[in-house]
Amino acid sequence: MEIKLNKYIDHTILKPEATKQDIINLCNQAKEYDFATVCVNTCWTSFCKELLKDTNVGITNVVGFPLGACLTEVKAFEVKKAIENGADEIDMVLNVGALKDKNYDLVLNDMKEVKKAAGDHVVKVILENCLLTREEIIKACELAVEAGLEFVKTSTGFNKSGATVEDVKLMSEVVKDKAQVKAAGGVRTYEDAIAMINAGATRLGTSGGVNIVNGKENNSSY
Repeated sequence: MEIKLNKYIDHTILKPEATKQDIINLCNQAKEYDFATVCVNTCWTSFCKELLKDTNVGITNVVGFPLGACLTEVKAFEVKKAIENGADEIDMVLNVGALKDKNYDLVLNDMKEVKKAAGDHVVKVILENCLLTREEIIKACELAVEAGLEFVKTSTGFNKSGATVEDVKLMSEVVKDKAQVKAAGGVRTYEDAIAMINAGATRLGTSGGVNIVNGKENNSSY
């Protein structure tokens, strides 16, 4: 069965220097290729909503990005504003330090409060796997399932490395059918995309969606 790669892709631009024209280009490409969503910072939500009206392309917003170290209340507020402005899905960043401290109550509450603020909207939690041990990845996935989140996600794309096939397999094994896996960071080629999907990813975060579906390589880090 042929894989419709376009529907796996959250077409992404998260760099701080992104301009209005960059966002216009992103949305135009997303419309042309009918990607699942565009993934942008919250300052662009309303603009994307206007650009993408009358299309099937959703809007994903990142929250607590890229560090995940802000207060839970701040994340929840950002989620509420994002949804008010038109966001369909939320990619929140895990409180990595709290996980490493084994402060699991804080990590779980952080996720639960974001999910509460998001309501019926899909929430993905970014684990930032390159900073975690195997055991920490497993624990984070377990907490995400307990919090009722729909996805676990590998990476912000802003740290030392991104998604690996091994991590995607591990995350998929832990969450089983209780959540899905998004691979992000370094997914640059058609071959990368297929490898991640075969490992268990059901969504791909990448700025190179056009090149991927056309079988070309993308030089961006995300």
